[in-house]
Amino acid sequence: MTETSDRGDFARFFATWIRHPLKLGAVAPSSPAYCRTMVEAAATGIEGPVLELGPGLGVVTRALLDKGVEPSRITSIEYEKSFADVLKTRFPTVNVVEGDGFDLDKTLGTAPKTRFAAILFAIPILNMAQAQRQALFTRYFERLLPGGNLTQLSYLPTAPVKPVPGVFTVSSSPIVWSNIPPARVWIYSQDTGPRAAGAR
Repeated sequence: MTETSDRGDFARFFATWIRHPLKLGAVAPSSPAYCRTMVEAAATGIEGPVLELGPGLGVVTRALLDKGVEPSRITSIEYEKSFADVLKTRFPTVNVVEGDGFDLDKTLGTAPKTRFAAILFAIPILNMAQAQRQALFTRYFERLLPGGNLTQLSYLPTAPVKPVPGVFTVSSSPIVWSNIPPARVWIYSQDTGPRAAGAR
């Protein structure tokens, strides 16, 4: 995108944040370097669809396409209508869905349930209790293919969602200092330890 469009995106994003701060959780779009870090950590090498939750104005979407992920593989769920409209214009071959990323059954349908190679998560959840966050991510993991993972953008110095033994483990990228504010990508991987095997 051009410098002019970048400034326009910042203004659009900030204006939306002023109206709905809890729905966005950030005052500006994530930096391209931060989004590339997220995409590099995502399990897009696994054959299968890729799910974006909270794509905003499409910085992560662009990073996915730049990495070579086919647009037909990408489903982007955006709650904010004005953002969804922008995404549909910018990425006409990506499946952009205006809907609730917290309720995939309602937004995507329940039969049959699509399973994804990777879920890229950028929806604010800090107003939720830890147990609710863990329950939410556990439901997401039911939507992942074997070997798939979930990556999350977050400014917190510790994992926003604690591991759930038998379901997922947590690691992180180094801090991306070029983002405002500096932030990490949190990587939630399927727990393949003895307890997970016993659960099956």
